Amino acid sequence: MPDCLLVILPLIIGWLLDLVLGDPAWLPHPIVGFGKMIAFGEHHLNKGSHRKLKGALMAVFLIVLVFSTTYSLLAILPPIVRAAVGAILIFYCLAGTTLIREVREVFRAVDRSLEEGRKQVARIVGRDTSELSTQEIRTAALETLAENLSDGVIAPLFWLAIAGVPGMMAYKMVNTLDSMIGYRTERYKDFGCWAAHIDDVANYIPARLTALLMILPSLFTLHSSLFTFVCRYGRMHASPNSGYPEAALAGILDCRFGGPHYYFGELFDKPYIGKNERELTTADMRKAVRVNRTAQNLAIVIVLSVLLLF
Repeated sequence: MPDCLLVILPLIIGWLLDLVLGDPAWLPHPIVGFGKMIAFGEHHLNKGSHRKLKGALMAVFLIVLVFSTTYSLLAILPPIVRAAVGAILIFYCLAGTTLIREVREVFRAVDRSLEEGRKQVARIVGRDTSELSTQEIRTAALETLAENLSDGVIAPLFWLAIAGVPGMMAYKMVNTLDSMIGYRTERYKDFGCWAAHIDDVANYIPARLTALLMILPSLFTLHSSLFTFVCRYGRMHASPNSGYPEAALAGILDCRFGGPHYYFGELFDKPYIGKNERELTTADMRKAVRVNRTAQNLAIVIVLSVLLLF
């Protein structure tokens, strides 16, 4: 098999598997293992003094462990087996299809009842959902769809292009650390501080690239102020990165994201992204999914081109 195929086939196969399967509940997932490792470390280390240092050491250790283990495993495998294992790992690292399905289910659930919507959206967001209104449920789902496009698809592909499958796996550990302990709550503000900072660095370019990929097709049909909208509101988010894909989707849909939310019982007053407070509908969700898919496809083409060139 030509060397170029051994480079690009794992990505193509992994991407197709994600399109068809998503993340089947019956399939063991390495990210679950990442979560157990983080939970074990947090349980034993997030106590006493020097919590910030202990959290930093744990985060760095786990990231290096995942990169080195993946690198060593792939290095000892024959080329064809390496390509097959690489395809499986890429499939595990891409999370585009599953979230699209979840967001669709949120909109279907909230159309049936407010309580069903709250339960369904709780599966994909970290904020408290028990008091959310119908509009807040739909907004939360679409915000998560935009943010996850960066975290779950574009950023893993970016790190695949930069550092191969080991880099992609290490990024997933970075992202899992942030999603579990990277909060500014009393429990995690010290221990998870460095996990959050590392995630900010790892996502700095991917988040902005995600926003660009989202608005690129729309620039031909919408006025050029969409780019200005993203530049203006993207930096207003509490996160240095999440605001950019969220601003891109808010600009495309001409709606408003953000605002105050409760996390673990604590109120966080996030700035608003956009000004139009209009009601979100199922049509908005469908448009957001199309934007999401288009951006994914563009990213795949770009990364395939990079892999073939370099």
